[in-house]
Amino acid sequence: MRQFLDFEKPVAELENKIDELRQMTDPNGVNIAEETARLQEKAEKHLRTIYAKLTPWQKVQVARHAQRPHAQDYINALLTEFTPLAGDRLYADDKAIVGGIGRFDGAPVVVIGTERGSDLETRLAHNFGMARPEGYRKAQRLMKLAGRFNLPILTFIDTAGAWPGIDAEERGQAEAIARSIEVCLDAPVPVIATVIGEGGSGGAVALGAGDRVMMLEHAIYSVISPEACASILWRDPKQASTAAETLRLTAQDLYKLGLVDRIIPEPIGGAQRDPAEALAAVKKAIGEELKELTPLTSARLKEQRREKFLAMGRENLT
Repeated sequence: MRQFLDFEKPVAELENKIDELRQMTDPNGVNIAEETARLQEKAEKHLRTIYAKLTPWQKVQVARHAQRPHAQDYINALLTEFTPLAGDRLYADDKAIVGGIGRFDGAPVVVIGTERGSDLETRLAHNFGMARPEGYRKAQRLMKLAGRFNLPILTFIDTAGAWPGIDAEERGQAEAIARSIEVCLDAPVPVIATVIGEGGSGGAVALGAGDRVMMLEHAIYSVISPEACASILWRDPKQASTAAETLRLTAQDLYKLGLVDRIIPEPIGGAQRDPAEALAAVKKAIGEELKELTPLTSARLKEQRREKFLAMGRENLT
C-alpha cells in the first residue's frame, strides 16, 4: 500500500478513484480504460505541480517517508558479492550502522550506511538509524580497513542523529563521532558520501566528511532537526515548519552554499514512488564520481579534501 503525505491528498484521491475503477465488475457503459487514463494523467499533473514547489518542511516529510529506499536497499541493489562485517572490536555490534565489503560495477569497495528500518520490527532492531558509539567505532574500523587495502569508501546517510541516550554518553558518544570524522577526513582512498534521506547532526557528519558529498533531490541535511530547533528558539515544536525554512536544510540550499557537491535527481513524487529509478540514479552518480577520484593519489585526495572542508563557511554565505 502506497503511503501518502498530507500535501499529497489530491493525488491520493485521484489514485483511489483509479483503483476503484479497475476493480469495477459492472462498468455500466463507462469506458474504464479511457477514464483510468484520464485520471492517471490528471494525477501525474498534480504530482508534478506539487513536487515542483515543495516547501522546506514538505521536503523534510518526503525525506522521512517510510517507503523511501534505505541504506540496506542501496547496498543490496548496487553491490554484488557483499559481505557484511560486524562489531567494533571494543564493545558490541551496533545495527544502526551497517557495512562491509562488496563490488560496485565489479570493483571492490567498502560500504557503510545508517539503516533506520522499514517496519516496526526492523526499526527497533536498527534503533531507528540512531547509532551508539560502537556504531561509529565500527565505521572507523571499516574505513581503516578500506585504507589498508586501497578500497574506495561509499557511505549512505539516513539518520535523525546519533543516539542521545545515557548509555551512549557513558561510552563516549562525542569522542566516537569526532574520531569517525577524523578517520574519514584522513582516509587515503576516495570517500563518496550520499545523503539518501535525513542527514541529522553529528550522526550524519560522522559518515559525511567525504571527497564528494551528494544528496538526493528531496533529502535534507542539518545540524539539528526542525522540531528540536523550534523547541529551543521558540519554545514551541509547532514552529518546526518555520525552523525548516530558517535552517536551509534542503539539497538545493546546501548546494548553493557549497556544502554539498551534487544533487541526484529523484523520480517525480520522490524516491518512494519509484525506488528502482532512484537506485539507478545514485548508481550512475557514484560511478561518475569514482571514475574521477580513483586515479588520484592518496596525497592529492587528502589535500583536496582538506581544502574542501576548510573552504566551507568562507564563501556563499550571502
